[in-house]
Amino acid sequence: MATRAVSDRLSERQRTLAFATVLLAFVMDVADSTIVNTALPAIQQGLGASDRAMQWVVSGYFLTFAVLLVVGGRLGDLFGYARMFAIGVAGFSIASLGCGLAQDATTLAVARLSQGAAAAIMAPQGVALIQLLYSPSERIGRLAAFGVVGGLAAIGGPVLGGLLIELNPFDLGWRSVFLINLPFGALALIAGLTLLPPGRSGHALRVDGPGSLLLFLALGTLLLPLIEGRSAGWPWWTAALVLTSAGLWWWFWRYEGARRSRLGSALIEPSLFHDRSFRVGLAATGAFAIASGGFLLTFSLTLQQGLGYSPVDVALLHIPFGMGVMAGISQIGRKALPVHGRRVPITGAILMALACSATGVAVHIALPSVVIGALLLFAGVGMGTLSGPLGPITLSRVDRNHAGVAGAMHKTMQQIGGAMGTALIATIYFSLTGDHRPPVTAFLIATLVVAADLLAIALLLTRLPERLFD
Repeated sequence: MATRAVSDRLSERQRTLAFATVLLAFVMDVADSTIVNTALPAIQQGLGASDRAMQWVVSGYFLTFAVLLVVGGRLGDLFGYARMFAIGVAGFSIASLGCGLAQDATTLAVARLSQGAAAAIMAPQGVALIQLLYSPSERIGRLAAFGVVGGLAAIGGPVLGGLLIELNPFDLGWRSVFLINLPFGALALIAGLTLLPPGRSGHALRVDGPGSLLLFLALGTLLLPLIEGRSAGWPWWTAALVLTSAGLWWWFWRYEGARRSRLGSALIEPSLFHDRSFRVGLAATGAFAIASGGFLLTFSLTLQQGLGYSPVDVALLHIPFGMGVMAGISQIGRKALPVHGRRVPITGAILMALACSATGVAVHIALPSVVIGALLLFAGVGMGTLSGPLGPITLSRVDRNHAGVAGAMHKTMQQIGGAMGTALIATIYFSLTGDHRPPVTAFLIATLVVAADLLAIALLLTRLPERLFD
């Protein structure tokens, strides 16, 4: 169905309601990737779970989301965006119910895997529906709103999680963090069935099942030794799995290139890597997701387990961080990028590295929360100044014929980085607390690892062309 035909047929009120529907689902998806951070200590205590089980609860969501994201987009092309949106929302709500009713850590981890899979079906339909609802010039503002709201939702997730744990509605405890999705999911489902226009691609590509399986195995065999290796004493099979993962990544790359040549349809477009801006931007995106995911997770754990902060105290400390992120994205990063080019994200990476390290020191010596909040404000500004430009940089020189797959690859790399960050940084953190060091010392070392990652990003970004947007 042509974009103009749909946008002309609907009134402005109908388009606004449809946009609000996909925005609601988008907020649910983004917030759920971070909402558990503040609730993890309560979940761990309530279920008597191990540290590695908690890592799976966080990383599992990113894992299935990353693997199935492109598949979800292709399903919408094949079977209709509104239909797949409704299926994704329904699956997400059912998985959220499973999380809220879980009686052990294994059940919770499986439910989180299911949640990520449903989110991967739900999320791509929002962007596709915007293509149907709005003209090219109108889409710019709507997609920009997605970026701002997404940033707020990511930072707002831990805030909401802390408030729910503190308020304890209906005496649900940590379960409310997941069950809160049910009324919003029901609203999104009803709205999706009644307000979203029908539409599908006239040139739908095949679903790449073997490629998706290879991606799942390559990422899974990398996460498994990172999460399970420490408690098992790092036996031989951990090294074997890492080597297996390397082989699977190589196989995935070769298979995708061959599939693209043979069928013209694959999860990735290998030719995109010929462009330096895309290569550097994609690598920086993954490294940034590792740093941000690892920092936010260990920060929430340390304040509660190391300094005795309540969940609501942790939630309040995320507010200046979120304000800084929004300032960095909307007021600094994107506005300064066309003028100052690569210097903008480089400055953001350095500022975030310094502020995260300083936060680690402040937590280690138990400085007042007002000082920690001020440092988080600067860390947020750095994060926004770095993260805001990464998408435009990565896609700046991409051929329009590959814009869709390039955007999907960028989003997938964000999810892969999120999974890696919560696995790698958390493993370092838990390994140090396991040696009877206090959590504040483990957090300080974790922040130094995060800072090293961010400084490596700054160095990597120097390889970008001086003029990004010719």
